[in-house]
Amino acid sequence: MRLHKTTIGVAGVLVCIVAGASVALGAASSKTPAGGAVQIMVQPGQAQGKGKIIFTGAVGDYGSSSPTMSSGGKKFGIATLTKGTIKIDLTAIAAKVNSANPPVNNATCSANVAETAAAPVLGGTGLYAGIHGTLQITESFYFIGSTYKSGSKKGQCNMSNSAPTVAEMGTVYGSGTVSF
Repeated sequence: MRLHKTTIGVAGVLVCIVAGASVALGAASSKTPAGGAVQIMVQPGQAQGKGKIIFTGAVGDYGSSSPTMSSGGKKFGIATLTKGTIKIDLTAIAAKVNSANPPVNNATCSANVAETAAAPVLGGTGLYAGIHGTLQITESFYFIGSTYKSGSKKGQCNMSNSAPTVAEMGTVYGSGTVSF
């Protein structure tokens, strides 16, 4: 189902957001940040990663997200911010989004998904070296699928992974606490 492609892209953005939030904690100075409550928002880019990320609260920084990486059965994201990077474990949110089976409105070929899960902050570089904590990340996305153009299913929704979407939009946001 096309949800898998969208989910992977959103997961990549989510990873970047989480990573960015942690990095943002120290963006305002060259000293190790104090840590505390953070909020993140990701504007997904085309395909996986390459989205925009902003962090507020104890972290005030911005940057870009990377595609989701896999290693040892886990999924990770890296947020590249102005003062360093942050690595986030996106395994739980990716599993929830990838297993989602949203009901499709067959009259409009549209659907939406929203899932929330914990995303551990695993470390960083630059000003964010030693960062750790946990963020609660929510991935929401909406899409309109295409229809079959010919054959016995002409006019019906084509929700296969190989079918193009007519339109899609997603957001990734969250909050949590980080420390150094």
